[in-house]
Amino acid sequence: MLEIPLAERLRPKKITEIIGQKHLIGKKGSLQITLKNKLIPSIILWGPPGVGKTTLSNLIAKQLERKFYTLSAINSGVKDVREVIEKASSHGLFEHKNPILFIDEIHRFSKAQQDSLLGAVEKGIITLIGATTENPSFEVIAALLSRCQVYTLESLSKNELQDLLERAITEDVYLKKININLIETDKLIQLSGGDARKLLNLLEIVVNSIEDKEKNITNKITIEKAQQNIIRYDKNGELHYDIISAFIKSIRGSDPNAALYWLARMITGGEDPKFIARRLLISASEDIGNANPTALVIANNCFQAINVIGYPEAKITLSQTVIYLACSEKSNSSYKAINEAMEEVEQSGNLSVPLHLRNAPTKLLKELGYGKDYINSHIDTKIIHDFLPEEISSKIFYQPSNNFRENKNKDYLQKKWKGKYNY
Repeated sequence: MLEIPLAERLRPKKITEIIGQKHLIGKKGSLQITLKNKLIPSIILWGPPGVGKTTLSNLIAKQLERKFYTLSAINSGVKDVREVIEKASSHGLFEHKNPILFIDEIHRFSKAQQDSLLGAVEKGIITLIGATTENPSFEVIAALLSRCQVYTLESLSKNELQDLLERAITEDVYLKKININLIETDKLIQLSGGDARKLLNLLEIVVNSIEDKEKNITNKITIEKAQQNIIRYDKNGELHYDIISAFIKSIRGSDPNAALYWLARMITGGEDPKFIARRLLISASEDIGNANPTALVIANNCFQAINVIGYPEAKITLSQTVIYLACSEKSNSSYKAINEAMEEVEQSGNLSVPLHLRNAPTKLLKELGYGKDYINSHIDTKIIHDFLPEEISSKIFYQPSNNFRENKNKDYLQKKWKGKYNY
């Protein structure tokens, strides 16, 4: 029995024993109402690790008295999916209730693997339950997602995690025989990151490492025994995109303190420094641009530097660059200008290049007027050509922002073009 982890020993035997997720499985929960009607559509259970996705799937099958097949997307392929569907098809010849196919980490399935599920799901040969820690909008193909109901599971609250600890020391076949005092649980709960499985694993580690007969759980003991503070940061998950979004928006908003905090979150979570540096390069052009062209130079130097030095020293270079970008004047005029120019191309199509701007490498092309009347502006600065197609000659894409450097651009263009660039 003791070889079985605490999290497994305490796995709920029925849905009412599950801690948390009351919005789904409480008395008025949307999923609970569906189960009371003895019906279940194909569903996607989306939520962070350790909130009960696998447990809930098993208990749904048990409550509905359905045959339960399970696959892990990590080590299963199209062949495995087809084998299960064949079994489910033959099973359906003898019983009216179609079986449930549970796929853990369904976001790891390729498009081909997800496609292989479509027919069976659509025909009702199987009821699919997919579990994912990733946003299904990004990771599950649209055709499959449209055939499934998505249920979002939430991280357990502090009170729910505390209840789980109390349940563990009073109900577990082993722990209830030991004199355990939960004097302080803040660190246990903090280290778990809302993950019930991780919380129970940590509790078991701490309890087993205390040599005293009376096992007093305190924050100090927890830190000593757990050895390291595990910060929740999924490099491939939704949190990854949320944090990088907060990071870039902090730089854009000229808040170096917030930007450094989100940078620290990424570094501590093991984010690839090249990913961070690439985003800084984008920010240097998109959010700063010609308000401070040096920002792009510094961001590029940062990217080159971290390829040479790596962690842990790379954090200093990243920090320096983040502070510089956050404190720089901002302009998105380059970003807006290229977008407007591309919109114009979409609307007006492939307009002809004016004859005077065309390349004339041969005598025939020169006779046809290619390059005629064009004078290099380095030779004669008084000559003003029209460089846009005639149909859009009055279009203005670049609108300088109000900052020191771009105000100089504005003055230069207005002086050179004598009224065309009227900002």
